[in-house]
Amino acid sequence: MNRYEITKKAGLFGILGNVFLFLIKGSAGFIFHSQAMIADSANSAGDIFASLMTWIGNKIASEPQDESHNFGHGKAEYLFSLFISISMIIVSFKLLYDATISIFYGSQMQFSWLLVMVCIMTILVKLALFFYTNQLCQKYDNILLKANNKDHRNDCIVTTFTLFSVILSFFGISVIDGLVGIGISLWIAITGIKIFIESFNILMDESMDEETKDLIMRYVQHYQEIQKIDHFSSAPVGYQYVVVLTIYVDGNMSTFESHKLADSLEKDITSLDKVYNATIHVNPI
Repeated sequence: MNRYEITKKAGLFGILGNVFLFLIKGSAGFIFHSQAMIADSANSAGDIFASLMTWIGNKIASEPQDESHNFGHGKAEYLFSLFISISMIIVSFKLLYDATISIFYGSQMQFSWLLVMVCIMTILVKLALFFYTNQLCQKYDNILLKANNKDHRNDCIVTTFTLFSVILSFFGISVIDGLVGIGISLWIAITGIKIFIESFNILMDESMDEETKDLIMRYVQHYQEIQKIDHFSSAPVGYQYVVVLTIYVDGNMSTFESHKLADSLEKDITSLDKVYNATIHVNPI
């Protein structure tokens, strides 16, 4: 399977898992008036949207280049991850409001062992999804996979705190339920903001990272004929980059030899996974 098929599969698993968790957490939260569990179920609703955006965004990004999109559709990954981040931030503000209200006006939470079971089940399901997507993230550089992986990890932590508040309610300490709800909402907001910044930077054509740039410069340094380098620029096209580089060679070198050199360097640079295309301009010196 290629990176797009893998991401589609991960998105589908995420949708199925999150629909199941949303139903059981939402039901338990409203029946027993647990603000933390309601917040957790709203988080799962956001996860369903995130997984759906992953599936759609990945499908569009996998389309090859055409006459209207000469560098493919890779930026769809970042556009849809932007949608995910905005939805997370909106949900977090609503949860923050509800949890704060429950603290000021008192919590009506009722302890139930069913709430404990729902928490444990959620943690197990999310741990399985986390390890699955984490393994994929190590093999494929895909922001949609990374967003889902972080989301599954966060859910494990969030539900652990929910479980903590449910157990404390057994001893009559119900105020923790609202505090955990606030903590969950802030956690969702911070995660959403981080994903938003990363996606926004790519959509605004942020240049490639220094590590990849250094690798390219090492390739350039292998060619003794290149006497000077100028105008190094890069622009993202999805998870990959288009690289434009100007090199200077001996003015006595023939046009054929200089272009042969440029072609060889272009092949070296495009061998990097993060490089979609490379254009080398040759100038005499």
